[in-house]
Amino acid sequence: MGSPANGQQRASVRIGLAVEIIRKEDQRSGKKTRGIVEEILTNSLSHPHGIKVRLNGGQVGRVAEVIQGTVSENTNKKVV
Repeated sequence: MGSPANGQQRASVRIGLAVEIIRKEDQRSGKKTRGIVEEILTNSLSHPHGIKVRLNGGQVGRVAEVIQGTVSENTNKKVV
């Protein structure tokens, strides 16, 4: 379902997806925060530490894991 590497690719992250992020202040502990993507902040196609997003609660961090499947761009169907 979600491998840690998929948070590094912008194509795997979509607005409305459930994700786990690691906020800047939680980097040392590795504590993850779960939420729904409200905005994608990283402009590049990939980032080695994860795509930076803002969750619907206002928290900002890098995606550690995508919790639910992504939407295929070709078929607009959920890929699990």
